Amino acid sequence: MMKETVFDVTIIGGGPVGLYAAFYAGMREMKTKIIEALPELGGQLSALYPDKPIYDVPGYPEIKARDLVNQLIKQAMRYNPVVVLKQKAVSLDNDEDGNFVITTNTGDKHHTRTIIIAIGIGAFQFNTLDRPGVKEFEGRGVYYFVKDFSAFKGQRVLVVGGGDSAVDWALNLQPYAEKVTLIHRREGFRAYEKNVKELFRSQVEVKLHYELKEVIGDNRVSGVVVFNNKTMDEEKIPVDAVILALGYKANLGELGNWGFDMDGRYIKVNVRMETSIPGIFACGDIVSVEGLGNIKLMATGFGQAAIAVGAAKNYIDPTAKIFGGHSSSLVPSKTGR
Repeated sequence: MMKETVFDVTIIGGGPVGLYAAFYAGMREMKTKIIEALPELGGQLSALYPDKPIYDVPGYPEIKARDLVNQLIKQAMRYNPVVVLKQKAVSLDNDEDGNFVITTNTGDKHHTRTIIIAIGIGAFQFNTLDRPGVKEFEGRGVYYFVKDFSAFKGQRVLVVGGGDSAVDWALNLQPYAEKVTLIHRREGFRAYEKNVKELFRSQVEVKLHYELKEVIGDNRVSGVVVFNNKTMDEEKIPVDAVILALGYKANLGELGNWGFDMDGRYIKVNVRMETSIPGIFACGDIVSVEGLGNIKLMATGFGQAAIAVGAAKNYIDPTAKIFGGHSSSLVPSKTGR
């Protein structure tokens, strides 16, 4: 019987932080595998927000999510990591040599010396509203995210919500939609101040203290009924699409049963990105760092990925330094192993 290939590190999650971890693991000459539950690399940026402009990645004053993902994939593939798509990590065991064995939902088993968890927010489900017409018109005018702004060209769009996604989508739909209206149930927004100011300077019609009462239409959405939660006055608005930007519920999925020390829904890690299970590291949006907590920035995640890789290298080889040197000194290979 052929012996299973054992990888130095297996990265669970192929989003931005996972891709950077794969690149950095290649830099450290580690045999690397990526396991991603989605059918493509890029995580949420590819699946949900490909056209969304991103402003907080070093070196890019502004870059579309899809373009950033393409650059990260190009960077990660420099060392030819093995990429496994459409598999979700389910259970964790050890083989006879003490290596980790990750079993996925397909029944495949992946042997590895170390693991880096970079699953972003983890498994998630969009929040919805229990209002007449919402469930009925899902996919026929009611949506929970915007993947392609051009799909709303010439439409009258209602955005419901007051967070970053609601504000971003309302602003970025303007060049495409005939009209954009945003309703929010209160006065304060949970979005970047700069974007909120831009929202009120834009052509978006903003209606504060308004909530959705009903979605109406025949085969597709043709309008909504909204109400002012202070006066209880109702108003009918003709729209072609309703985007419910109400956030989501996120969790670790099956990884939550692996026995990690947790801080709420986040995996606790120390400054070396070590979890409570020796040999398993974590980075990005899913972690709570000892003494710091959780900071949901890609820039932070990239730094954490480099630390996690260095710590994983040191775990395998205690003589290896966590900091392996500058990239300009390492002279990256273009072919990999």
